[in-house]
Amino acid sequence: MVRNLVVLGGSAHPSLTRKICDYLDISPAEVLLGKFAVGETRVEIKDSVRGKEVYIIQAAGENIDDSLVELLITISACKIASAKRVTAVLPLFPYSKQADNCYERSDSPLGKAPKGVEMTDSITLECDLQNTSISPASSRTSLDAEGDVDESDSSDSASASPVLRGMSTSTRGSASPRQSAAALHPGYKQWQAKPGTLVANLLTCAGADHIITMDLHDSQYQGFFNIPVDNLTAKSLIKRHIRYQLPEFSSTIIVSPDAGGAKRATAIADELSLDFALIHKVASSISREENPTIAKDGMILVGDVRGRTAVLIDDLADTCETLTRAARLLKNKGAKNVYAFVTHGVFGGEAVEKIDASAVDKVFVTNSVPQEQHLQRCNKLEVLDISTLLAETIRRIYYGESVSALFSRSL
Repeated sequence: MVRNLVVLGGSAHPSLTRKICDYLDISPAEVLLGKFAVGETRVEIKDSVRGKEVYIIQAAGENIDDSLVELLITISACKIASAKRVTAVLPLFPYSKQADNCYERSDSPLGKAPKGVEMTDSITLECDLQNTSISPASSRTSLDAEGDVDESDSSDSASASPVLRGMSTSTRGSASPRQSAAALHPGYKQWQAKPGTLVANLLTCAGADHIITMDLHDSQYQGFFNIPVDNLTAKSLIKRHIRYQLPEFSSTIIVSPDAGGAKRATAIADELSLDFALIHKVASSISREENPTIAKDGMILVGDVRGRTAVLIDDLADTCETLTRAARLLKNKGAKNVYAFVTHGVFGGEAVEKIDASAVDKVFVTNSVPQEQHLQRCNKLEVLDISTLLAETIRRIYYGESVSALFSRSL
């Protein structure tokens, strides 16, 4: 039994919390989770956490926003209760599917103009005036006694300035520069939110000292934190299952359903000494007459799967559109069997029904997200348990042992 270690479970995945506690030979801490009549989240920790290391298990279930708020309140409650260290265990990191896009220096990208629309240089972006060369004459404005801008001088300035030229006085007074730029230039790309940075800041400000997650959809999320982040992987679990559980291992070929997952799939193929194939989504401008190998749905297979067992590798499945289309393509190209391994099976909307009616023979998914309801609706799903991996990671971190050693052991 581990002393001075407390494991709290959120409401999103209680079965995973129980399995982790069984491995560690401890009981889950008693915590009251619920909602007030007004809809606000209620968290009340019944056990003492003073001077102890607390690990909070929270999955990103169907109500991801409620789960995130519940986690933040629980972290804050533990810090207020004088916990020594608080670690958030998030098998599926919330909002990780939305990548934080890199912007230009002005932090406001300009997209390509539609065909037939000529872009001018009158107004491009919300300019960084420190990096814009404007003559004193063009930037001179006069202020009256009440602090308002003299319209005559400002109009002259607008006519001389490349930054302000094209904006009328009424436009500047009634609309923001961003709206004006979007209206004047159809190619202007609106601002996009950066949820990854926001979630990282929320967890840190709530009081989290450490983050444990698994198979981040975009590994750059680790850089958004100024606290330690352990990004675990289900790769060893998947490799073991492919080698020892699938039939005809020697004729198996690893397939990435898209170009984004090629690195992940090739790593598994290399470590298992198996062949690799890639499914590529071609541009809509390329017709099947130009390239006969393109399927009807715009996908092309790079590699030979004829008469072989094809294994699709993906980190996250939400709508399962890509997964089911890839399985159909592989069967059309002569694959004997098609299996899919997915780390995070969100399965939103009608994804489970798509899998049940698709050409894929079996989908192996971890229990990073609750799968009990999905299993009742689909006979092609099989769950791989990650509770032992998470529990051993918690034990190693608590005792100061190496976590990377978990993934360096050979099959």
